[in-house]
Amino acid sequence: MTCRLLRYLNLFSLKYSVSSEMALSCVVFVLFAGCSLALETTQALTVSQKCKEDTNALLREITQSRPKEYAVTMYDAFGKMGSNVEGGNANQPGLLQQCHSAHSPTFSGKYCQVFIMQGTVQYFVGVCVPDSCNEADVQLLALYGKLKLGQTSLIPPLPPILVNDSTQQIYMTHCVISTVVPDASAVTCLFMCCLMVAVPLVATLFRAILSCQRNREVSSHSEGLKTGRSLYGSLKTHVSSSSETISSNLEEDNSTHHAPLWFSRSCVYHCLQVFSLQTTSQGVFGTSSSVQGGGYPSLNGIRSLSLLWIISGHSAQLPAITNLDNFKDFRKSATTSPLHVFSISGPAFLAVDTFLLLGGLLSARSLLGSISKAEGRLSPSMVATYLFNRIKRVQPLHLFVMCLTISLISLVQWGPYWFPFLETIMDCKTYWWANILLISNLIPVNEICLPWTWYLSLDFQCYATTPLLLYLYRLNRGVFAVVAGGLLLMNIVAGAVTTALLQLPVFQPYTLTSDTYNIYYYLKPHTRYGPFLIGILTGMHLTTKKENLLKKKWQAALGWFCCLSLMALLVIFAYILKETPAYPSAPHALYQGLHRLLWALALTWIILACEEGYGGYVKSFLSLRFWVPISNISFACYLIHPVFIILYIGLQETPIHYTDINFMYMFLGHVVLTLAVSYMLTVLIEKPYLLLRCSSAQM
Repeated sequence: MTCRLLRYLNLFSLKYSVSSEMALSCVVFVLFAGCSLALETTQALTVSQKCKEDTNALLREITQSRPKEYAVTMYDAFGKMGSNVEGGNANQPGLLQQCHSAHSPTFSGKYCQVFIMQGTVQYFVGVCVPDSCNEADVQLLALYGKLKLGQTSLIPPLPPILVNDSTQQIYMTHCVISTVVPDASAVTCLFMCCLMVAVPLVATLFRAILSCQRNREVSSHSEGLKTGRSLYGSLKTHVSSSSETISSNLEEDNSTHHAPLWFSRSCVYHCLQVFSLQTTSQGVFGTSSSVQGGGYPSLNGIRSLSLLWIISGHSAQLPAITNLDNFKDFRKSATTSPLHVFSISGPAFLAVDTFLLLGGLLSARSLLGSISKAEGRLSPSMVATYLFNRIKRVQPLHLFVMCLTISLISLVQWGPYWFPFLETIMDCKTYWWANILLISNLIPVNEICLPWTWYLSLDFQCYATTPLLLYLYRLNRGVFAVVAGGLLLMNIVAGAVTTALLQLPVFQPYTLTSDTYNIYYYLKPHTRYGPFLIGILTGMHLTTKKENLLKKKWQAALGWFCCLSLMALLVIFAYILKETPAYPSAPHALYQGLHRLLWALALTWIILACEEGYGGYVKSFLSLRFWVPISNISFACYLIHPVFIILYIGLQETPIHYTDINFMYMFLGHVVLTLAVSYMLTVLIEKPYLLLRCSSAQM
């Protein structure tokens, strides 16, 4: 278990070229904390007789002048050294599927990976052995040098011109089984996914049948429905007549006050109504504003562009930490070309802070609207409903994607680069409760089930502060100003002090190599709350303002100049401070503490300028109706897009070669698949629970 958990850490540390001392310490820990015991145990054993016989038969057949097809296939499936080892192409994966396709009269091919350390270089070699060999057999064959043709090893060391030390230390082996056997957790998760999809489909069929029968009755009774029709027919009429009432509520997101939907019998029929595709599909591809209550059309463009920015970053990030054959070329390009700001360079994922800003703005607007409808009262029941509606919006799709990912990782036949994603399912089986409780950002990042869902926990924790801040605002504005100012100051100080004490980087991709950056800074609410608070303040201003803030064109011109200059400076300073400090650095600390808040302030200006009529071409672009459908399905897009990236990488049998055109095509492919599947997830999973209000039904 220890070896399996730390294997990815070792390859990760090498891939990002951290110091040789750190890489060596990781390997020593692996060797002596977990794997040394396994080696001592296996050395006392011998290779099983069947494995030895089949391996010898394979090696003899390979050396024949005309070897049989299975021997040629298995030999060809062995990993071999490629070009650009110095650029990061040290792994020798071989061909998994080709190995499994080989069949002799007495055995079949079995693909295994041998993990090796040679000097400070860590890599793995794919080997194709008879299926009578288990992992212990393969490890012994590799340790004792039995996999060789004459005097030539089938697992040769890297040449001295590339690596100073020619001694190979084999510290891990793993064999990939050709058949997948799901465990109980995978079967349970698959069942839950099927059930959550089946319910809307059944509801859709039920509603279609009712509609069909009603149409037949209308056509056969030209004078209308008779007063003496049966109870069942009456029920159909009520369900059909209520569809317009439900459809009018499609755009209500986390509202705490709504018009009730009355039915004559049971909320079961209401549930079937809101779960049907006839209801949930309405408005998803519409071009009217997706913002609750209307208005703020620029938010659709900001949200959509931020989503695409995140997908672009993940499309580059995940291949970079798993299976690039020229990672050093990628890192050099990413750290020198400003164009990579649109993927994985510069400040780390500022698009996340954009989402936090929008979340704060809309949460304040939603709750202020509910307070206004309740005649100015903020009651505990209103707060409870407000938080429950948020959970109801987030958790169904969140849990569905979690179950779907566990099922896929358990059931899919992975390629040689599967090992980073094995940790995901192991973490899900252990820390699933953190996702359910929305506290996954409070546990170490390498233990989070579905690492990208940390944002949902952070967002909900920030969301829960909105009622308290609005209560203070209505109670005493002086107290509110002190509390809000104190929270902003805490956010700045926390980020700066953490960066100074731990010497954290501020520049991507270097932030990816720092566990301390993710554990102590990137995921925590006390260092990330600032943009959400600025969003709350912005939402309060936009909702309660009595007149425009901007009155003259020179004010707008000055604001745009400051806004665009600030955004440019945030990127420029990230490149200036790109080297990770070796000691506490005041510039790095100051930048880390301020840059996310300043980014949120710049975006706040854009929103205010657009809303007050000074947006110009920027407002026209951000308010295009093209953005509205993407904005409507943005939550599903955020949750599902890493699954496609994981599938793409995990199914690869050979490394991915970085070029700008390759990465662009990967990004576009991920976007197209994400948008298509996200539409289905939105109408099948997200919207039914968003519309579900059984308490409104007459019992």
